[in-house]
Amino acid sequence: MPIKIILACVQCQSRNYSTHINRSNQPERLEVRKFCKTCTTHTLHRETK
Repeated sequence: MPIKIILACVQCQSRNYSTHINRSNQPERLEVRKFCKTCTTHTLHRETK
């Protein structure tokens, strides 16, 4: 069953993106390089709690 997660920027901690993942396929936290509107650069975004 996919669950909804929120991705937050590592530099400014703004929560920019949301997505769905399946915990049985990916048990660790998701990390993706995405564009941050606040920083105006591509930064690493991590899954929040």
